[in-house]
Amino acid sequence: MKHVLIIGSGISGMACAVRCASRGIQVTLVSPFPSERSQSVMAAGGINAVIPGDGSGDSVASHIEDTRKGGCGLGGEKAVAGLCEHSGEILRWLETIGTVFSVDETGRPQRRAFGGQSHKRTYYCGASTGKQIVSALVMEARRYEAQGLIRRRLWCCFHSALIRDGVCHGAMLFDETHGGLELVSVDAVVMATGGQNALFGKTTGSTQCDGYAAGKLFMQGAELKNLEFIQYHPTTIETAQKRMLISEAARGEGGRLFYRQDDRNVYFMEEKYGPNGNLMTRDVVSREIDALGGTVWLDLSFLDRKIIDDRLQEVRDLCAKYRRIDVTREPIPVQPSVHFFMGGLAVHLNHETNIRSLFAVGECASMYHGANRLGGNSLLAAIYSGKVAADEIAGRNEDGNHPDFSKELEDERKLLDRNKETQSPFPVMYIRDMLAETMQKHLGIVRSEEDLMLGLADIDYYLSIAGRLRYDSSVMPYFNYSLMAILTLARATVTCALSRRESRGAHYRSDYPQQDAACQSATIIAYDGGKYSVRLDKERIYEG
Repeated sequence: MKHVLIIGSGISGMACAVRCASRGIQVTLVSPFPSERSQSVMAAGGINAVIPGDGSGDSVASHIEDTRKGGCGLGGEKAVAGLCEHSGEILRWLETIGTVFSVDETGRPQRRAFGGQSHKRTYYCGASTGKQIVSALVMEARRYEAQGLIRRRLWCCFHSALIRDGVCHGAMLFDETHGGLELVSVDAVVMATGGQNALFGKTTGSTQCDGYAAGKLFMQGAELKNLEFIQYHPTTIETAQKRMLISEAARGEGGRLFYRQDDRNVYFMEEKYGPNGNLMTRDVVSREIDALGGTVWLDLSFLDRKIIDDRLQEVRDLCAKYRRIDVTREPIPVQPSVHFFMGGLAVHLNHETNIRSLFAVGECASMYHGANRLGGNSLLAAIYSGKVAADEIAGRNEDGNHPDFSKELEDERKLLDRNKETQSPFPVMYIRDMLAETMQKHLGIVRSEEDLMLGLADIDYYLSIAGRLRYDSSVMPYFNYSLMAILTLARATVTCALSRRESRGAHYRSDYPQQDAACQSATIIAYDGGKYSVRLDKERIYEG
């Protein structure tokens, strides 16, 4: 029986695990925390799908066109077509496993408008779509756990891949329960580790998604793609721990953005872009808010109370809990914040990386979204990518023979012990905080060569001292050994942003403010012995 190791138990990881198990593959599902604590539960807005014959006038072709247009031509043609063509099938499957979508008075699933879409095609579960899908997938996974096809490993972290001669044979895991490393040899490894939130400190996402896995695999030879495309969500509120997302659903239901001038409300998006201006793509709205100083107001108070209570209850509750704002009476002060990473591990149409038997799915894989993701496409891509990877793995014949990695294991154990003896006035977490400050300052909504070079200089300094930092016993060991790979990923991200000398989607250069047709290519970056090699690859936008 084939054996697959899946790192990450959010929606993409669970979707892949369930699909693998349904095809008779043994799955080990690894994560530091239960699925109910994954970033996936934060997805509030909904999932895009086209159901033929639903009377909306929508079509798969329109979904494809909107997705490619929103991604400024960088979303893979074949990949986007596959994603959109399977959206209706995925929606129906979610219903069969217990996802409860909001319905109208006739019992038909309801749709809402999201930015950059020509039709209302975002299906939702109140304001907690991600939670509903996670709950349904957890129950489906438990069916296969009972059959012995899925085994969960909690309190475990990915440490490194077991790679020899360009083939991945498994992974080295760090088990937090006993603080030790162990080898897991399998026929395929699937990374489902999310984006790189911790690079930026406070974001709308989970700090569990820190980019370490992508950075470590990059150092081990995996190529990365389109790292410069970082989506800032235009509407978030500040809290002590993080930025809380005010879902795009709030604007999809009619919410209006404004600023105050001369004792009047200026509805700037509507004045500049027309009646649907509040639903421009996220990169456009974020830049407009940034140009106004970074804080504006979102007004929902004029909406019918039933709409707020039925469709926007999470927005209502978040504002009341964290800012003591009654959205039925007063506007919400909002700012843009890092929200989603279009870049990540470079994968082919089958979601395999340039290393054989190493796959990536969900947000950690760069595939469908090009230069800017449309709201509602992330949940769809998470499920679809898991299915694609699982089907590819199921269709392969593997010999089941794996090299001996015991020497690598012993070397890593010695390295971890040696790191505990390092001395420095600065603990690891101090440098992680400094990195977040650097990334927020120099890789923001609007960039320039001067800013990016300053950021690069900061990161190079952090890298120069990373091996001499004081071991911080007050945090999990993972935080200590993960720093070098996270810094390496940060440097790769800034390097990609420097290399793209144009403005496209979520990457805006004040020194190159126009889109350049010559740059309609994927940015591929590779790492070899400390050297970063960047190329623009036009072919990758046709495949994926």
